[in-house]
Amino acid sequence: MFFRVPSCFERRNCNRCLTYDARPPFQRFLTKMAATLCGRLLPKQGWLPLTQSVRHGSKAVTRHRKPMHILKQKLMAITEYIPPKPAAPPGALTPRVKPVQEESGLVLLLKKDLQTMFQDCKMIAVIQNNATNSEDMLLLKHRLHKHGIKIKFIPNQVMRSYLADSPYINMGPLFIGQTVLFVSKEPKVKEMLLSLRTSPQMVLLGACIEKILLSRQGVLNYAKLPSVTLVQGELVSGLTMLTSQTASMLQRHPAHLSLILQQYLKQQAPAGSTNGTPGESPPKAEETA
Repeated sequence: MFFRVPSCFERRNCNRCLTYDARPPFQRFLTKMAATLCGRLLPKQGWLPLTQSVRHGSKAVTRHRKPMHILKQKLMAITEYIPPKPAAPPGALTPRVKPVQEESGLVLLLKKDLQTMFQDCKMIAVIQNNATNSEDMLLLKHRLHKHGIKIKFIPNQVMRSYLADSPYINMGPLFIGQTVLFVSKEPKVKEMLLSLRTSPQMVLLGACIEKILLSRQGVLNYAKLPSVTLVQGELVSGLTMLTSQTASMLQRHPAHLSLILQQYLKQQAPAGSTNGTPGESPPKAEETA
């Protein structure tokens, strides 16, 4: 801090002075001589008062700004004025028109093949190809060809564009990354799973079997079901057994009744011959019945 030099510079404790000079006498003398010389040599025009620095032992007392209360801060934040954004003038923002890209002939041909494939084939499985080499892929093709299953490579972009306008739109999320299709006209799920066991790089994601979308667990559950021929044989055997039991139950009562009547006639034949007139024959069982 800088203070003005008092008139009573020599006094140690002055009531008129604002400060207390604690310097030694020699230093005060030099300061006084410098002030006298400067006052005589320097011109009076534009003269500034002589200042000196006084170092105090204690720190100066300064007033710190009191922090605002938290509730007041919240109230100020809520009630702060937010000016509205200036609206764009009409015609400044023109809508962007996306150019319509016509599909190439190859894409149209692939879409037509996909349409025929979904109509004719009963099993369409989506497999993820995790960097399978050419030799393993060739062996897998031969293994699946024995069971009538084909492998088809179709770009994901073409597949998504076809599924977007078809009833199989829910199969779209399966086509991410490198995917392969296993296609067969009959749902040969067990044979497909057996072939996939030998190639761990191929992962089953889902399938469409007989117009029904199945997840990976659904395909595994479908493979555990018995074949159609076995179910049909069990159904026919059950029906024939029921019909045979019904026929035997219907024939049981007349046969039992005829046996009872025959037994009754045998018991009544000797009594009728002794009590009746001689020469009369006992009635026949059929006439009695």
